[in-house]
Order: sequence, then structure tokens, then C-alpha cells
Amino acid sequence: MTQSFVSGDIVHCDYGGKKRNGVYITERDGMAVVKLDSGYNIGVSPAACSLVTRTPPSPIKKAEVPQNRSLPNLAIVSTGGTIASRIDYRTGSVTSQFDASDILTAIPELKEIANYRTIPLATILSENMTPAIWQDLARAVYDEIKGGAQGIIVTHGTDTMAYSAAALSFMIDTPVPIVFVGSQRSADRPSSDNAMNAACAAAAAISDLGEVAVVMHATTNDDCCAIHRGTRVRKMHTSRRDAFRSLGMEPIGSVAFPSREVTLAPGAVRRGTQKLALHDRLEPHCALVQFYPGMSPDLLKAYNGYAGLVIAGTGLGHTSTTLIPQLKHLADAGTMIVMTSQCMNGRVCDRVYDTGRDLLAAGVLEGGNMLPEAALVKMMWVLANEKEREKAAALMQADLKGECTRRSIHGL
Repeated sequence: MTQSFVSGDIVHCDYGGKKRNGVYITERDGMAVVKLDSGYNIGVSPAACSLVTRTPPSPIKKAEVPQNRSLPNLAIVSTGGTIASRIDYRTGSVTSQFDASDILTAIPELKEIANYRTIPLATILSENMTPAIWQDLARAVYDEIKGGAQGIIVTHGTDTMAYSAAALSFMIDTPVPIVFVGSQRSADRPSSDNAMNAACAAAAAISDLGEVAVVMHATTNDDCCAIHRGTRVRKMHTSRRDAFRSLGMEPIGSVAFPSREVTLAPGAVRRGTQKLALHDRLEPHCALVQFYPGMSPDLLKAYNGYAGLVIAGTGLGHTSTTLIPQLKHLADAGTMIVMTSQCMNGRVCDRVYDTGRDLLAAGVLEGGNMLPEAALVKMMWVLANEKEREKAAALMQADLKGECTRRSIHGL
């Protein structure tokens, strides 16, 4: 008779002529899915499995994490993501389940750097992030800084981290570091980058930095993390540990590992430069679209009535001429339209070719060298905080948080 297993049970099974132990995940298509110590899943006949250890019937009570009150005070605001995730044995997939206190337990090196207050704001994978959660996050971070936190760590999924970092850059004037950190690989994997990234983020959060930043692996080795400005960073690889890059500029600093020595670039905003202020209003009816050859003008009709639209155009900032009448219709109806580029570096200039000049005449604004994702969240912020059209356009094209530099660095 075949035994009955539940997710999380430790089982012994025969596979490929070898005896193996693993964690039972589920039964699928008549096969038992078992996760091996290597992290890989196998499918075996349930009849080939026998129970080793039954999953505890209830979760283990969390132990209080001891802290050193003489160290600097930091706050960890947890939103979820891979850095705060583990295997969901119902599905065999990585799911966001840990809160900030779990991170302290899992990464004991953090206790050597600072004293922490933990705020579990959300437990989501970052594709589920929304402007409303950005607002909750900004308010939570503001409250922690106002309450005396000397720095903030925001744990976040990597896929949309650049959007969230840019959003907080506009929503908070901060006198202390606000550091976003995540991991490309979950804590159950031997190659996980969560511990090093978190330790480097904590080091950056007690440093002389005074702006919103993203701290992630700078190389594929465990030797250094880069500090990226929150409005100039993008995830450039699906799975590499050094996936994040500063675009249009060099990183604003680095954190050596394991020494955790922080080096800031001359252009990094320093601690205490800004006075704490919260500007948490956002206009959610904004969108980002990428132009492609053959794109139908009918697609733009979906944005009738929207407050703003960012376009990731080709090269210097172009779309096909067939889209221009519909773009003019949107602009005339009151939709702010900002042109950015699909290129990784360089800036928009719609005065070089006829198409660009026609786009300007239709009411499209040049987005300079803003990244499309930064332009989107900036637009949400600008349109919520400035109702006069000309002033909003001027703000959109001004450099507020390092997102739209006036000069381009050679080679970037």
C-alpha cells in the first residue's frame, strides 16, 4: 500500500538506481515531486518513497533576536521578494514568506553592524507591487526616520525594485540612507546572494550616504556590492547575481566584502544634506508603453483619459509617423506625454529628424536621459503634486533626484 505524504515531509526514495532523501513537495501527474539537497526537483513513483520524518503539525515559535543597543539604529522595512523567501512545498516554487525578523535570524552578520527595528509592510513578490504600496512604503520609511532611525533598509523583490527605488526617491527628501536590497537567488540555494547583499546594504545604511539607493552584487564573485542611485538603476539580467547596473552614470559607491568598507563617489548625496520631508501623493492613471515597428495607433486609444503616458521610443526618441495623430489627440485632451529611449545610454533629442520635430509639434515632451521606469514614477509624482500644466511639464524635464542629468558621461 502506498504511503500518504504531506508537503514538507522528509522522504526516502529510489531514483536512478540510487537511494536518496529529499523533501516531499506534492503529487503531480501520478508522480511524487521531491526536492533533493542540491535544490533540484525529481519525479518518482510514490510507491518508491518511504517516510523518514513527518512535517511538524504547527509552525515553530520564533525566538527573539538579541541585539546590541550600542550600535547604530536602523529600520528594516520588509516588502517580500526573494531575499525574504523560501521554498513553498505546496508547489516547489519560491514564495515570499519571511518577514524582517526572519531576515535577522537567517543572516546573523547583520547583528554585528547595527541595532534593528523591523517593520513587515508587505509579503509579496515584486511583480505584485503597486503605487498604493509605494505610498504605504514611503509613509512607513518617513515615520521610521522621524522616529530616529539612522538609516533604512528596504527588502524588495528584484524584478520591480528599480521602480520602487525611483518612487521613493521622489516621495521622500531624506537626510539618511534609504537602501533597497534584494537577492537573485533564494536563501535555500548554496549560491544565494541574500546574506552578502543584506550585510552590504546594512553597511551602506550606516554610512555617510544621504539618498535612496539600491545595493546589490557588483560582480559574480562575493567581493563587492555596488551602490546605485535609485533613479538611475536597472536590472539587466534575469538570474545573475550582478544583475543590476547604473545607467548613464557610474555607481555612487561600493561596499567591499567581507570588510564591509563603504566608498562613496564624489557625486553621491551625503547624509544630512536634505531635510526630512514626505511628498506621498501619486497620480495612478499614468502608463508606460514601448514603441515597436508596426505598432497600431489603435493601441494608444486605450489611454484616452489618462493623466500621463511615457513612451519608450527608438534611438533619439521616435515612433512611427502613423502614431503621431493619435499622440496629438491625447496631448490635446490633456494627457502629458513624455518621450524616453529604449537605448540603455544616451538621451532623447527630437530636434534632429523630421519625425522628432513632428512629435514635439504634437505636444510630446523630451525626457532627456531619464530611464523609462524612472520617468513613469516621476510622472505619477509630478502630476499629483502640480496641477498647472506648464509647471508640471517644467518639473517633468527638470533634474529633481539625479534622474535627468544635463551632461552625459563619455562612454555611458
